[in-house]
Amino acid sequence: MRRAAVAIAAGAMAVSLAACGSAEEADGGKDSTASANKGDDIKVGLLLPENQTARYEKFDRPLIEQKIKELTNGKAKVDYNNAKQDANLQAQQVDTMITNKVDVLILDAVDAKAIKNSVQKAVDAGIKVVAYDRLAEGPISAYTSFDNVAVGKTQGEALLEALGDKAKDGQIVMMNGSVTDPNAAMFKEGAHSALNGKVKVGKEYDTKEWKPENANANMEAAISALGKKKIVGVYSANDGMAGGIITALKAAGINVPVTGQDAELAAVQRIIAGEQFMSVYKPYAPEASAAAEMAVALAQGKSLDSIAKDKVDSESAKAVPSVLVPVTSLTKANVNDTVIKDGVYTADEICTGKYKAACDKLKIG
Repeated sequence: MRRAAVAIAAGAMAVSLAACGSAEEADGGKDSTASANKGDDIKVGLLLPENQTARYEKFDRPLIEQKIKELTNGKAKVDYNNAKQDANLQAQQVDTMITNKVDVLILDAVDAKAIKNSVQKAVDAGIKVVAYDRLAEGPISAYTSFDNVAVGKTQGEALLEALGDKAKDGQIVMMNGSVTDPNAAMFKEGAHSALNGKVKVGKEYDTKEWKPENANANMEAAISALGKKKIVGVYSANDGMAGGIITALKAAGINVPVTGQDAELAAVQRIIAGEQFMSVYKPYAPEASAAAEMAVALAQGKSLDSIAKDKVDSESAKAVPSVLVPVTSLTKANVNDTVIKDGVYTADEICTGKYKAACDKLKIG
């Protein structure tokens, strides 16, 4: 089978996000005032942003917890909570972590800017903060995510590939993510870098809270405004929104390429069935592993030099030690080589009921 993946090598890339205002040097090195005498008996706080996207509870949480267990001979304790897309609730959860005296905090922010004061409070209490997946503002000590501009560029390039000559005369709809998520801005930047000048963007939306129902409503509005004959494709920043978008397209009798991200099971099935063109496969294991390794090292007062090879700037911290994980374009041509090979899903999980015939045709499994 021809491998159609578009691999994005991020390990050697130093990503610099636009920094403004006063910035503070991030401290990811050894800190004699931190938990220098701590061994494996540490307490790690883990705060994830929401539970609507399947990845957080199914992959991120168990992977991080397992890696922390491995690194500490089973002695570390993980205090976990999920903010359920509520920034105020997440701020309260940070307060609870401070009260519980965790040694280090792994934080995936609901709202990267709104969480800044909470990050400062944690640091003031002697707790180092590892920003996970989203670059939280404040004096964070470490960060791990994917090359998010490259994610958007991969989506945009894939959409152009799917459109072919149709890109010259038609229009696309762009369904970006939530404005509270800094990753959404980077996905958008990367997508525009690929799409600008090559296809007309008829309508573009920032989707509140990344919710599929909001993407569905936006898509219905775009169809009404542009007319269904003018739309030749849809850029969707993630798979959840792609599901809502495809529902609206089907209701209008439109069948056009739609992008996605996260390689959710439903999206993989839609790709096999020809309803969604692609998703971005982001291997969660290396991201989760990096977060766990950095958190344990910080809790134990150790340097991050051997773990974090990249540096990233935010508006409030510069040269943050970072691990950036490569991504892959997932299409029907490389399901076997990505999510099945890596054990994310089995062929039996993907090839259920109405998808079996398509799986057989593609020799999935």
